[in-house]
Amino acid sequence: MAARLPSTRRDLDDLRSAPRRQARLLEFVRSRLFVDAQSLKDELGVSIATIRRDLTELEGRKLLRRTHGGAVSVTQVTHDNDTTIRETTNLEEKQRIAAAAAAMVAEGDAVMIDSGTTSLQVAKLLAGNPSLTFVTNGQDVLATLIAGGARAVHVIGGEYVPINRSFSGAMAAATVRSFNVDKAILSVAAVDVGRRLICTSHPQIACAQQAMIEIAQMVIVVADHSKLERTALAVIAPLERIDYIVTGSTARTAVAAIPEKVRKKFVFA
Repeated sequence: MAARLPSTRRDLDDLRSAPRRQARLLEFVRSRLFVDAQSLKDELGVSIATIRRDLTELEGRKLLRRTHGGAVSVTQVTHDNDTTIRETTNLEEKQRIAAAAAAMVAEGDAVMIDSGTTSLQVAKLLAGNPSLTFVTNGQDVLATLIAGGARAVHVIGGEYVPINRSFSGAMAAATVRSFNVDKAILSVAAVDVGRRLICTSHPQIACAQQAMIEIAQMVIVVADHSKLERTALAVIAPLERIDYIVTGSTARTAVAAIPEKVRKKFVFA
């Protein structure tokens, strides 16, 4: 692809000015999940060496994260939108993700489902299976399971967290650890591809989810593509601790540069 050269003297002056050039670089990175260095060179019409210097500086300012051969955008999530808003965001994608995750559940499984809008879609698909036993800390998931005719449901108590309508924190984590489940299905606020972490916006939520990971034979994270564009306040676990991350098909480029051992964990729906 031919380089996109500056078309006017003003464009050239902009690119010679590091702050203006870096602002354009950031805008380009943020419009995509992942951008390789060659694409940035072609977009801005500057040398690879200049691109690499800019990426290093912007990473140092925590505005993006460098990966092998390029960069990913970083958006820090310190709080989530209200559940009502998140329920309708990327809904069709979440339903595809839920279908893929539900297909991983076998007859007779004990399934832990946390409180999250994508997890909720999984609960809708599984609730009518009489062979399954459910454990949840989610208010909405509980209501969905009961409405869907689930026969065996165990509820986790703890500190109520309004932002995702869950019972979380240390008390919830202690109760979670009294179970032994075949599958744990978790929604997260962020899949930090650069640092290979799953994160959430609230430490109390992370506390309960960490316990869920400990007691599950298989851990399945469900996250729409937007979750791969960000990081979040509270670390839940490294990606290495997760068996599968089910996400949207548009997220393929975001994971292209990570090690193959981790990349194989991603399932695209």
